[in-house]
Amino acid sequence: MSLQRLAILALALMALAAAAATCAQEPRNSLWPSDVFNAKPQPNVAGKFDYYTLVMSWSPTHCSNAEVGRDEQQCSRFDGLRYGFVLHGLWPQYEKGYPEACRTARRPFVPQPVINSMLDIMPSGGLVIHEYKLHGTCSGLEPADYYGLARRLFSRVRIPERFNNPFETQFMAPQEVEGEFLHANPWMRPEMIVIGCSGPGNRLRDVRVCLTRDGQGRPCGDNENPRKLCRANQMHVPPVRSTRREGVSKKENPLQPKRDRGLPRPRVLEAPAPF
Repeated sequence: MSLQRLAILALALMALAAAAATCAQEPRNSLWPSDVFNAKPQPNVAGKFDYYTLVMSWSPTHCSNAEVGRDEQQCSRFDGLRYGFVLHGLWPQYEKGYPEACRTARRPFVPQPVINSMLDIMPSGGLVIHEYKLHGTCSGLEPADYYGLARRLFSRVRIPERFNNPFETQFMAPQEVEGEFLHANPWMRPEMIVIGCSGPGNRLRDVRVCLTRDGQGRPCGDNENPRKLCRANQMHVPPVRSTRREGVSKKENPLQPKRDRGLPRPRVLEAPAPF
């Protein structure tokens, strides 16, 4: 066999070997059937989400199960202030599912000035910290920017007059609560708002409003299924009954009322010297 034929045969064998090696690697790089038909949930990546859900809790329902050592600032204030709707959180959402506790460049930390700035609408420092760690980290925003956005969106929602410090218990259908908010906020549409209830008597728990990443109203996703969030036809709406004192000094922080110091401590009298 000539050298030329040997060279051609060698090149052909090398080409076949390379093709075989390529074919052998393809199955390793291709997707498993389970990855195609049973796709894994989306990973928690900061800043990657589809929309926000603004969650406003009805404070009297929360305070009906208040815990000592945790809820005094919201539920047992000495100045008589009681809250109606408060900001519970601003939650990044996927169209189906949601991210939480996303990894950030630094360990999540909410500075005390940011906490203090939110206490008028989010009256629990622990809640401010918790909500940023669980949900705010997934927004891709720093704490000050995240809570600045949350305040702007919360302030945009007008609370219906019916929920401004009611002194009497009310019984309402979820559709009635929704209707009150739609009437007070003409920019809302029925598909943008969902009512939640839970607990004894199907108490009003929260109102959720769905918003785009830039704060415009939008339809809610699968996470805000009305039948899952409140199955009841009638809800119990506990009263607020705020009796806050008027004329609080501007120098005083109304969110940090002075504690009742009680009676002065008794003086210790020395025994008379013996004669």
